[in-house]
Amino acid sequence: MRNIPLADVDHIDRAVLPIGTDYPPGHVLDWHEHRRAQFLYGATGVMVVDTAEGTWTVPPERAVLIPPATRHRVRMLGVSTRSLYVEPSAVPWWPAVCTVVDVPPLLRELLLASAGFEPDYGLSGREGAIAALLLHEIAARAPLPFHVGIPASPDLATLCREYLAAPDTGTTNTVWATRTAMSERAFTRRFRAETGDSPAVWRSRARLLAAVPLLRTASVSDVSGLLGYASPAAFTAAFTRVFGTPPSHFAGSRAGGGPGRSRRS
Repeated sequence: MRNIPLADVDHIDRAVLPIGTDYPPGHVLDWHEHRRAQFLYGATGVMVVDTAEGTWTVPPERAVLIPPATRHRVRMLGVSTRSLYVEPSAVPWWPAVCTVVDVPPLLRELLLASAGFEPDYGLSGREGAIAALLLHEIAARAPLPFHVGIPASPDLATLCREYLAAPDTGTTNTVWATRTAMSERAFTRRFRAETGDSPAVWRSRARLLAAVPLLRTASVSDVSGLLGYASPAAFTAAFTRVFGTPPSHFAGSRAGGGPGRSRRS
């Protein structure tokens, strides 16, 4: 099923509904939620998923598991998706919060095959077997650390979302404390209580997350400069330490490209 609204098929008695959708560059799916759980895979491009609790950046050929009835927003950067909408009763193991995961070759091929299913595909033959195997493969995926938490307090959440939209190396704890009319010590204590990280650690991780979409169209050297790193080597070391993968793995991954097509930095 391609480019079919979920509402048109949600009533069909299938535990797994595969839908493939192509999006124009920069398209935003504004705040919404689904009754079903969603496995959202970007066959191309980068996705940024927001919920009230955090922001998840999904690199090319990765996916995000979205729990049922979770209000979320998705920014699509050159993305063609292969989604699975799954009855909650079929996946009691589904994570309680959004989770970015890898998509190995077998799972990728299963997703591509399922995108051609009819809405009421047969359960007893090949298509039913693929749908069942998809759930087994998804259950085996390990979480990847491409996210930051968002504080529950509106004033702190505003600071964080503004920073994610435009990371600024000149932002300090003092700047944020002043904006919230708190002492730096009190601000830091409150921020850590709501996110589990110090403000400085949070901003460092947010800067690195901001690098993922930038790497689609810019070199590692350019991105390191844009984000205020002293050198491409310093940026590469920080990125690899946090995400376990060097930024060169994502450089040049435009729509239609893959993560292995790296631009030299």
